[in-house]
Order: sequence, then C-alpha cells, then structure tokens
Amino acid sequence: MNKTEEAYSRYLEIKKSAGLLVWFKFEGVKLRLADNTFYTPDFVVMNSDGTMEMHEIKGFWTDDARVKIKVAADMYPFKFLAIKAQSKKAGGGWQIEEF
Repeated sequence: MNKTEEAYSRYLEIKKSAGLLVWFKFEGVKLRLADNTFYTPDFVVMNSDGTMEMHEIKGFWTDDARVKIKVAADMYPFKFLAIKAQSKKAGGGWQIEEF
C-alpha cells in the first residue's frame, strides 16, 4: 500500500469500529473485464447493510484506469467509488466520485 492507501485503510478501520461497515480488504478481488484484461480495485468494502462497494484510491487518473473502472461499473452489480485525498487547504478528508 502507498501512503494514501494506508491513510484510507485507517479511515475504513474507524468506520468499521463505528459499525458503518463490517468488512474490508485491500486488493481483495480481481474482476475480469475481457480476455487478458482485469481490474483489481484497491479496496472491497462490505457495508453494515450488506451492500458491496469497490473503492479505488487515486492521487491522479490515467486514461486507462478511468476506462477500466467505468467498464467494471457497467459489468458488475457493485457500487464503484473513486476516492481522492483532499488537501488540508481544502479541508482535508476524502473527495468521492461514484461510477
């Protein structure tokens, strides 16, 4: 894990302690998009209501990464979220984009 992913893991642990989610795993699933093409979300998360989410932690986006998450969101019945750390100037926390 890089530093941003480590920080997000700590954030998820706090949410888990608060009962908002029951489980999460770093790179816990690998989704097939096509022959020899896969997408591995940074975190798979199970919320307290049983819904599953795929969380992608990004400092910046490459075109390839954005295409893969969009294709995965169209193919699989999970909520896909892109998470970006906000600067302290911007108030900190996490900026979330849903696909």
